[in-house]
Amino acid sequence: MQKHSITPYRGPGGDDPPRQGGPGGAAPLLAAGGVLRKRLLYGLAAGLAGLVVAWLLSLTGIVISFEARTFDWRARLMAPEGPPSDAVRLILLDQGSLDWGARENGLSWPWPREVYGVILDFCRRAGAKAVAFDVLYTEPSTYGVADDAALAEAGKRLGNFALPVFLGRESGQSGSWPGDVPADTLPLKGLESWLAGVDPAEAPVFPKAAFPVPEVAAGARILGNVSQEPEFDGVYRKVGLFGVFDGKAVPSLSLAARMLAEPGMAASIAGQSLSLGPVTVPLDDAGRCIPRWRKSSDFPALSAAAVIQSELALREGGEPVIDPATLRGRYVLFGFSAPGLLDLRPSPVAGVTSGVEIHAQALQSMLTGDFLRVVPHWAGWWLAGALAVAGAALVSLSSGAAAMTAAIVVFAPLPLALALGGYALGWWLPLALPEAAVAAALVVAVVASYATEGRQKRFIKSAFKQYLSPDVIEALIAHPERMALGGELRELTIFFSDLQGFTTISEGLSPQALTALLNKYLTAMTDIILEEGGTVDKYEGDAIIAFWNAPLDQPDHAARAVRAALRCQDRLAELRPDFRELSGHDLFMRVGLNTGQAVVGNMGSDSRFDYTMLGDAVNLASRLEGVNKQFGTYTMMSAATREAAGEAFAARRIALVEVVGRAEAVTVCEPLWPRAAEEGREALDAFAAALEAFIAGDFPAAREGFSALAPNDAAAASYVERCRRLIADPPSGEWTGVCKMTSK
Repeated sequence: MQKHSITPYRGPGGDDPPRQGGPGGAAPLLAAGGVLRKRLLYGLAAGLAGLVVAWLLSLTGIVISFEARTFDWRARLMAPEGPPSDAVRLILLDQGSLDWGARENGLSWPWPREVYGVILDFCRRAGAKAVAFDVLYTEPSTYGVADDAALAEAGKRLGNFALPVFLGRESGQSGSWPGDVPADTLPLKGLESWLAGVDPAEAPVFPKAAFPVPEVAAGARILGNVSQEPEFDGVYRKVGLFGVFDGKAVPSLSLAARMLAEPGMAASIAGQSLSLGPVTVPLDDAGRCIPRWRKSSDFPALSAAAVIQSELALREGGEPVIDPATLRGRYVLFGFSAPGLLDLRPSPVAGVTSGVEIHAQALQSMLTGDFLRVVPHWAGWWLAGALAVAGAALVSLSSGAAAMTAAIVVFAPLPLALALGGYALGWWLPLALPEAAVAAALVVAVVASYATEGRQKRFIKSAFKQYLSPDVIEALIAHPERMALGGELRELTIFFSDLQGFTTISEGLSPQALTALLNKYLTAMTDIILEEGGTVDKYEGDAIIAFWNAPLDQPDHAARAVRAALRCQDRLAELRPDFRELSGHDLFMRVGLNTGQAVVGNMGSDSRFDYTMLGDAVNLASRLEGVNKQFGTYTMMSAATREAAGEAFAARRIALVEVVGRAEAVTVCEPLWPRAAEEGREALDAFAAALEAFIAGDFPAAREGFSALAPNDAAAASYVERCRRLIADPPSGEWTGVCKMTSK
């Protein structure tokens, strides 16, 4: 049969394989470097493609919408755990309070403003630190001026009382600060310089304002802005802590409450930081901040009706519904939560919540200093690009489905992990853009990897599946640079086999019958070799040449080779009747095994080469296959293989031989299955004793021992004849026990 050769694969674009290098030379390294560079370029291209896809998606608005939803999810998932806020309390005019007012007191909407004065009196009695109302009194009371005055008087009695002002871009009656309302604003240092560096379209500068009527405003010490702008989807995620009107910095209602409790608090602004006393608040480009959003349950709320009842009961010496100590030393924010009063707002942590709770969220973050920082827009793009390129590069560098899957499993959720980790550390890292870029890059990388390397992998599998085990094929797919010309010095266990008398057998068969016989025989033997992890070097007619421990490391390579040889002999015995039917002869196979150092690698020309081996160890294995003829054995291995195989197999020493082309004698053994050795223990011991006599030069004793075994043992029969010749013609000189082979 003709010797098989493998034509090397030429990569996409017709790249030639690297030039030959010597054993351990530079060619494999250069090839590996070229493959690495090519894969890195593919990864870079796939990463950039993923970034382009993310950019195209961002133009549709999908990315920003998804980002907003993921922020809300993060806010709910990572809302601070622990007891409710101990610093901020809410008083809500809820639906129950409206019902109570109508039922018990005949109050229709809107309530008289003196009723709110009762709430302020309870807060004064309780010792609240500061009270802020999220209620706009822009029109005089329908109950008359006295009603407005009653509320103002209650505010004056309280002292630390803040009322709202609404700063607007298009709505509001005033274009300047009225002289008859409190003028205490936020003394914000650096404001003019900061405004000069802000885009006028985004700056928190408001040309109009809606102020409370002077009769009510007279009871407040400070006014706080309650106008907040939601995001594009109507959800309030960011809060402005100040607005600029008529050249003055007007604090938000939450900041106004804090200023009441901390008069003289230093405030300054520069870049994207707002300093409020010891707290530094990070700002976005529009001067807004992001509170660390807390669950609504973190802000204990009191019913307005319960507060009013408690104050009235205390005035009459009765028991209050609410203990005034509940509000002692706390910031108190009052607002509406009844659905009909139209002050419900969507927030990241709730579908709808009272507008005053948004101010409470900002105030709580001011007190704790745990605002979130926003990553600049450009940094989000850099993050998306870096993750996309890194993920695509890792996929491109991965060899095999398992490695590629692992790379995808690592990088696909990485933007999410970074976003969650960033939120925990106080950063709003973008999630939608990096996730879109990474997902697209991974898809492109997988498709590109299949398109550019799939053909190579399919070629390798097709070309080598008849010669290599699946494990070895996968190794070549993972490291195709090993297909470059060149070799390396490795310890191999080498397998040579040949059919006894095959030339005579083939002469009596037609070409078709001979081909059928060979194919069936070689298939059966090759399957076993591959199952044991061997590499088929080549077929030469009926001969099979194989080896173990290359290209993959196999610590048990000798045991694998011996097991393969014994299994092949057993399988041939099973198939012998079939082969006799095909050829008219019994087929017997001789196998030679040797373990030693050899050069292994791709050898040949640039256009045609084999993955093969060279060296003295290879030659010895070939000689041992032929030595079987001299002793009537069918499987013979060197002492090196016997030692390397360990105790997995039994063996009997056959001879100390000197093969053609090798001056040094080598001990050869016949491997045996452990069970066969145990069953024939007596005969093996007798053979070993006769062999010792032969080596010692006691040929008569050796002949006697071998003669007893010869009827059932071809090796013993060969020694009987050898002893007869030595007795008839004793050796000249010193006898060493070596059997010299005169033919291959």
